[in-house]
Amino acid sequence: MAQTKRMLWVSCLIFVLVQCHLPSAKCSHALSNVGINWGALTSHPINPYTVVDLLKDNGIKKVKLFDVDSWTLGALAGSGIEVMIGIPNDQMERLSNSGQAEQWVKQNLTKHLHGGVDIRYISVGNEPFLASYENKYRSSTFPAMKSIQKAVEKAGVADQVKVTSCLNADVLDSGSDKPSDGQFRSDIKDVMKEILQFLNDNNSPFFINIYPYLSLYLNPNFPEELAFFDAGRSFEDKGATYTNVFDASVDTLVWALKKEGYSDMKIVVGEVGWPTDGHKSANKDKARRFYHGFLKKLGNQQGSPLHPGVLDVYLFGLFDENLKSIEPGKFERHWGIFEYDGKPKFPVDFSGKGEDHKWPVGAKGVRYLEKQWCVLSEDVKEFSGPVYEALGYACANTDCTSLGYGCSCADLDIRGNVSYAFNQYFQARDQSIEACDFDGLAEIVTSDPSKGTCKFPIVIESAATSLKTHDAIIHILLLGFALFFVTFM
Repeated sequence: MAQTKRMLWVSCLIFVLVQCHLPSAKCSHALSNVGINWGALTSHPINPYTVVDLLKDNGIKKVKLFDVDSWTLGALAGSGIEVMIGIPNDQMERLSNSGQAEQWVKQNLTKHLHGGVDIRYISVGNEPFLASYENKYRSSTFPAMKSIQKAVEKAGVADQVKVTSCLNADVLDSGSDKPSDGQFRSDIKDVMKEILQFLNDNNSPFFINIYPYLSLYLNPNFPEELAFFDAGRSFEDKGATYTNVFDASVDTLVWALKKEGYSDMKIVVGEVGWPTDGHKSANKDKARRFYHGFLKKLGNQQGSPLHPGVLDVYLFGLFDENLKSIEPGKFERHWGIFEYDGKPKFPVDFSGKGEDHKWPVGAKGVRYLEKQWCVLSEDVKEFSGPVYEALGYACANTDCTSLGYGCSCADLDIRGNVSYAFNQYFQARDQSIEACDFDGLAEIVTSDPSKGTCKFPIVIESAATSLKTHDAIIHILLLGFALFFVTFM
């Protein structure tokens, strides 16, 4: 009997230990040509191992990162997920030096390749020729690409890992609405010719970011139907019929490449998606409509008129990122298919079969802080200067992009607006009591103040905190295992 109890105790320990490390079962299959962007500009990131499980649960086999984080790449090791890593724009000038490039490849590429991470691409810079940058990175992008390529070749992994640069569609200038007028912008045409020759010589694809949403956002007269894939509107160009701006954008690039002598160059869409907040056209219904039509189109292998067939794409993006710059617009922090805590926002069928009510699998095991919120005190009856000053201070130091016309919290009154801002500030600081004061104007409540589409979030445990908790559990279990053997064996 005693022996049986000991064996049961050991079995339980082993079961718990295994469950702490086993990935969750695969529950779905995504299109093989569809990946997703995993950004990290958030105050409270989800544990990377939890995110990798989410990717696997949804059958997503490709992921694009914007930098190199050892913890994230460690979670991707042995996962069967193809990875693209990135070099931030502000590092390109330094990496134009061959010695620095070799060191970077050693520390950030070969180290992780040997550790079991399936890295396929390196993006040198991210949209470095964006017009709003005013050619800030024009002189450093191509030299950095060449140095990294040489370092990759020296490391002996050039056949596996391709060097490229993810470019925004604004590198193109059609001068009209017709794809056939497509060409590269005159101010970057010389460096683009060098990059095209480089990509061709190294058999690397051209990565371009395409956002139909921005056509709608930037041009109030843009026909909304053309931003989606289910409308009857169309236009003609050189015998080709276009029913959406995505296809037109792809073919604008096809024409530009053809004019430079690279009609056979592989094209990959590095970013494409639809935001869910921060603007009247950014909401869950339209995002759902966009992804439904887009993924169904990919599932049917319907390319553009000049690029028929399969097209590799990376959806943008995985989660909302509350630390992103909002200079382009408040919507920038709301591109996630999943909420900040890993919950899916709307139905998405990654398989491309077009199932209307198929929800993605959300993140599992995410931990939240206490169910408490910071709001404007009920004792405050007059909304005078101090209240507005506190509102301004809170929003200047946290994310208030859900407030305002057309946003998810547009229907709040002034008390609701102030309370939302206070709570955002409070949650971002891990519910610190000191963060819910505002000179006596605020109070902590345990009743959820969310209203309609406006959700007052509760912050999650950051990845670092989760790691400490996970390690502590493993440590205790291993210690218990050791004590058992010392005592009974």
